[in-house]
Amino acid sequence: MTQRPAVLIVQRHLAPLTAFLEGTYDVYRLWEGPPVEAAQDIGALVVAGEFPLDPRLVESLPNLKLVACFTSGYDGIDVAWCRARGLPVTHAPGVNHEDVADHAIGLILAARRGIAAGDRSLRAGGWTAESKTITHSLKGQKVGIVGLGAIGEAVARRAEALRMPVRWWGPREKDAPWPRAASLLELARESDVLVVACRADESNRGLISREVIEALGPHGLLVNVARGQLVDEDALIAALREGRLGQAALDVFEAEPTDAARWADVPNTVLTPHTGGATAEAVQGMLMLLLENLQAAFAGEPLKTPVAED
Repeated sequence: MTQRPAVLIVQRHLAPLTAFLEGTYDVYRLWEGPPVEAAQDIGALVVAGEFPLDPRLVESLPNLKLVACFTSGYDGIDVAWCRARGLPVTHAPGVNHEDVADHAIGLILAARRGIAAGDRSLRAGGWTAESKTITHSLKGQKVGIVGLGAIGEAVARRAEALRMPVRWWGPREKDAPWPRAASLLELARESDVLVVACRADESNRGLISREVIEALGPHGLLVNVARGQLVDEDALIAALREGRLGQAALDVFEAEPTDAARWADVPNTVLTPHTGGATAEAVQGMLMLLLENLQAAFAGEPLKTPVAED
């Protein structure tokens, strides 16, 4: 055994965390090769929660104490499976939901007011004395929010400030100042803008189906700031190409990074590379929670932000 606790960073894009961890821990990086020589030493995995966690990796580390999710979401982790093995999972809740909501509103503005398209047109020389792009006001456009958690509520407050009536749908009732639709299909039919802000798991994969997309219709805008697997992406692309859906503004995709060629000829889209919650302030908050959870796990103390039991 090493004298210092050892951690394994699983995803390559989390490599910058090494600098913050190596002063206290022996740090291993999975993309550099399975740490066979340190399998007995590693006590914690550091992961991004949107990526599937391989059970074989967990089972190969006999002294694992913690799965430490750097992100708020943890849909790639089978929490029940981990719990059954006495392995706690932590995450970073309440850190970036306001930033994600800001991004959702930015996507709505970019799509509905033609901001991204206008930028491209101007740079391509498309702005002439004779040309004038006319867009629609946001006032009165009905926003439907799928999932009224922290992100959904934050989007709802911002939409109201923009004079946009708000409704929502989720599988469970909750006290809220906005009316709940009887079904997701009803919400889509009655919305001009449908914002996907719910938690993802295997039970709701493809929740935004072809039927929901067509209910939103040829003038509707679909915004997704949750997880890509919530949307039937093939159906979405087909609906945009065929004019059965008006617009889509997406920060998340079925496979990430998404293939640029997949979207090259898809009209009426605003696309961002999963940056909704990636502000400097949010990342700092996630880092602090990660460090606190790791310290607690190796000290045998209560964890700071364990994933709550459903």
